[in-house]
Amino acid sequence: MNGLKIFSGNANIPLAENICQYLGLPLGEAAVGRFSDGETSVEFRENVRGQDVFVVQPTSIPANDHLMELLIMVDALRRASAASITAVVPYYAYARQDRKTAPRVPISAKLVANLLTTAGTTRLLTMDLHTGQIQGFFDIPVDHLYAAPVTLEYIRQKFTGDLVMVSPDSGGVERARAFAKRLDCTLAIIDKRREATAIKAMTLVGNVWGKEAIILDDMITTGATVTMASDLLMRHGAKSVHACVTHPVMSRNAVSSLQSSLVQSLMVTDTIPLSPEAAALEKIKVLTVAPLLGEAIRRIHNQDSVSSLFV
Repeated sequence: MNGLKIFSGNANIPLAENICQYLGLPLGEAAVGRFSDGETSVEFRENVRGQDVFVVQPTSIPANDHLMELLIMVDALRRASAASITAVVPYYAYARQDRKTAPRVPISAKLVANLLTTAGTTRLLTMDLHTGQIQGFFDIPVDHLYAAPVTLEYIRQKFTGDLVMVSPDSGGVERARAFAKRLDCTLAIIDKRREATAIKAMTLVGNVWGKEAIILDDMITTGATVTMASDLLMRHGAKSVHACVTHPVMSRNAVSSLQSSLVQSLMVTDTIPLSPEAAALEKIKVLTVAPLLGEAIRRIHNQDSVSSLFV
């Protein structure tokens, strides 16, 4: 692992430390803070000249602050003559703004890609993008990992009854179908109708009667989708309802909504650190993706194939 250095912004230091523990490396020393006027200050306290550098920084809440930290860290590394700079962004902010859904609106996911590239990023390592086509917004290599190996292993150990994988919308059908195939269980789909940003109606396609239903999604934000989907599934005779998401964004009243919902358990990963309020919720089970990201970093550094991790 000579020539490899890993640094972290303030977004998810525990994940960076766990990745370093997996690789047997110390976390690089960097001071990332704020000036008195609120501007981001960055200083790397190690020599990075000619090094293969990885910066672990999900762009989670507050997204703009964490994104600016990442951009400024990458710029500092480029000016310090790092040989390569890989942005490890387990959660990619603005991913839902990947196309024009109305006149005179931005494609913010593309803007973030431009910012990262212009700052000096030479490679992106990310996980469970909201839409896969975001990879095409970059003119640099993108390694897009999935949390499926981690979540599938947990589901196999935890659930032994008659399962049904549930996609909460049409966009997640491919993900739910892949899980159902590997777990040898059935698939159900929820047809979700929206008006503006509010969910107005849900219709179930498939049979969940007497089964343990697991709702699969890439992220949980306000918790409205999971809450309404769990009500719908229980009305259609599901034995129990659980949810499995990669990114626990958990904004607004998500914790209280989840607490009062019919969801018995929520499986999330540590791509985003939980708030103290969410961490105290007994329904939430956190699965770590640090070994998966660490293995990807090791292979990228050694110029080995990473394709076997894309499952």
